[in-house]
Amino acid sequence: VALAFDEVWFRYPERHGFPALEGINLRVEEGECVALVGPNGAGKSTFCRLINGLLLPNRGKVITCGMDTADPSSLAEIRRCAALVLQNPDNQIIGATAEDDVAFGLENFAIPQEEMRLRVEEALASMHLTRLRHREPHLLSMGEKKRLNLACALAMRPRLLVSDESTSMLDPPTRSETFCLISRLREKTGMTVIHATHQPEEIMACDRVLVLQEGRLVFDGGPGEFFEKGGPATEIGLRPPALFLLARELQAKGIPMPRRVLRAEEVAESLWASS
Repeated sequence: VALAFDEVWFRYPERHGFPALEGINLRVEEGECVALVGPNGAGKSTFCRLINGLLLPNRGKVITCGMDTADPSSLAEIRRCAALVLQNPDNQIIGATAEDDVAFGLENFAIPQEEMRLRVEEALASMHLTRLRHREPHLLSMGEKKRLNLACALAMRPRLLVSDESTSMLDPPTRSETFCLISRLREKTGMTVIHATHQPEEIMACDRVLVLQEGRLVFDGGPGEFFEKGGPATEIGLRPPALFLLARELQAKGIPMPRRVLRAEEVAESLWASS
């Protein structure tokens, strides 16, 4: 098990006792890719920060990579195993250059110089940032900054990547490219991914969907079930991806379709097979 929430409650003192998260129970298995969905204020960012111990539950337990986040002696290892990437990249940029920024976390964990150099090169290359390694971070575009944050996280070689809307604030092509990079790395490394998002295509590409509403977990299921007519997506105002709608229309006409459609080629193959 990569992550476990056992009857987790959390409230911010300034909110006069109203819980930000209320009685959350769940398990996430190693290697799963989980979409975390919900309206603004539903508790998604709180959920993400509880995973690596930036916040601690008022009640219940969060077990990350087999360690209790409430145990101070485990926090450093938890934060190495569970990398958190925030929505605003400027909040996590520290180094004078992109290369320095990726190296910063490794230095804090006293990674040997030769291994550090290899990890920095590997992380920059994985996010297509090698040519920008000596660029000052404030001169990077928003998409490049987001990829730099991801490179910093990946350099730690985490078992669990927590993405708190790391693809938001990007134009559609850049957003798609960034999420594709995350997906490819997950396939290559087998790491677990928790991805908070509002994007239907990203949700559809995940193995599982968690929906938070007013701090409560109101849905835990597959993306196909999430997008079904009258389902949770409708309730929170998310329109299904166009390919999903097309596949369901064809299915209604008697043409067999896979339950989860991610590429137009899959629809074409199903049409060809049924002709």
